[in-house]
Amino acid sequence: MTLLCVDCGNTRIKWGLRAGDGWRAQGALPLAEAQALDELLPERPARIVACNVAGAEVAQAIVLAADRLHAPLAWAHAHARQCGVTNGYEQPTQLGADRWAALVGAWHLHRGACLVVGCGTATTIDALDAGGVFLGGLILPGLALMRAALAKNTAGLPHATGRYRDLPGNTDDAIVSGCLQATLGAVERMFVHVAATPGATCLLTGGAADDLDARLELPRRRIDNLVLEGLARIAADGPR
Repeated sequence: MTLLCVDCGNTRIKWGLRAGDGWRAQGALPLAEAQALDELLPERPARIVACNVAGAEVAQAIVLAADRLHAPLAWAHAHARQCGVTNGYEQPTQLGADRWAALVGAWHLHRGACLVVGCGTATTIDALDAGGVFLGGLILPGLALMRAALAKNTAGLPHATGRYRDLPGNTDDAIVSGCLQATLGAVERMFVHVAATPGATCLLTGGAADDLDARLELPRRRIDNLVLEGLARIAADGPR
């Protein structure tokens, strides 16, 4: 039985076709092309599980695609406990579905204390302890969003296209390096909460993960499409 996992993020839709314990195909498309999702698939899935932080219009496009595929669609949401992960949010259902799916995926891939870092339009930094308890986390602007905010909201700063340097000597490099250093610092400060646990590591996912991976000075592992991994586990866990 083929499962389609769909992660509707702030900028793109990521999808994966899974059979058993392996992925048959994965891909991505812009939000504006959500209505064409079913046309990109190499085969028709038997069922679909999705999470969405992109709003009602994208959700409706996924519903229509599911109808054309004649496949039942289930939406993933955060719960107080699911797939071995306990949600420590003050109001568990307010945690974003994508963050929850990433935590579930992280737990099943690592089975230990970790920091789950999603590097997309926003950067999320979530701590998971050795017992699968989500301790809490951060949300901050992604690297590109930080640069865009400086260009938009200041009179003299450009939309930077520089490169990272430890000691930048020009404005473009200063902006790129400053945004990256701010994010690295947030990750490293959050890692303190799990660092004392044997085997603790940082799991990096998302389009900007390579920028962090090259410069983080802590144990780390790069995982593509961690949210899709979590959605597959949630689908296997059954409806709630």
